[in-house]
Amino acid sequence: MTKRIPLAYSLNAFDPDMFELPAVALRLDTQQHDVEQPVHQHRKGQLVLALRGGVTCTVSKAMWMVPPHHAVWIPGGMPHSNRATDNARIFFLFIEPHAVPMPDECCTLAISPLVCELIKYLADQSPVYAMSGPTGRVVQVLLEQLVAAPVEQLYLPISAHPKLRHMADALVADPANRNTLTQWAQRLAMSERTLARLVMRETGLTFGRWRQQLHLIVALRQLASGESVQRVAGNLGYDSVTAFITMFKKALGRSPTQYFAALR
Repeated sequence: MTKRIPLAYSLNAFDPDMFELPAVALRLDTQQHDVEQPVHQHRKGQLVLALRGGVTCTVSKAMWMVPPHHAVWIPGGMPHSNRATDNARIFFLFIEPHAVPMPDECCTLAISPLVCELIKYLADQSPVYAMSGPTGRVVQVLLEQLVAAPVEQLYLPISAHPKLRHMADALVADPANRNTLTQWAQRLAMSERTLARLVMRETGLTFGRWRQQLHLIVALRQLASGESVQRVAGNLGYDSVTAFITMFKKALGRSPTQYFAALR
């Protein structure tokens, strides 16, 4: 029987660390409103897969976006939070440490149809199974296929520096904010040069590239939740839909319509 529970209550209803098997999976459906899972951690590594809608995962120094048919890998023991879009359909795959060589850092993975179906199958099974039985054999194939999943750069570096975190929080709350680096420096009581160096040192990006990446993450989240390209462009403060599409295509190689059509 499929285990369906609200995302906000998943940890209370399902503790993956109770099971020492190589992998267990959980299917989560959210209804109509954004749902956030507060900061938590567990022994098992966690793969967060979105089949409908999207999920944003936040760790100490980065925000990771999970558009449909992609997944974020979060190593075991790493504090993180998850936020799902409206009406999202999400699968969590929990993997025991050392069961398979997964990355040591968070990353976004492109998930093949085969891996997707194997995760869906596992989520419908009991979290207690025999490794010599049908579910155990599925898990072995799933883990073998998962290690070959390609990594994609759908993430936003976020600094723990209080001034940069203040700026990031403000821009996430109002992504249409078009304040220049000079204006942000004045707001943060810093020189423009000092702020530019701080952003580069803490994120590895210039202010302009960092804000563009933030816009990309926000755009993917809103588009995944069903917003139109026109509305998303306006929400991000672009003067025209064409300018927004140009930014999106430059970053991901396709227009928003082409990108999501390819995912489907």
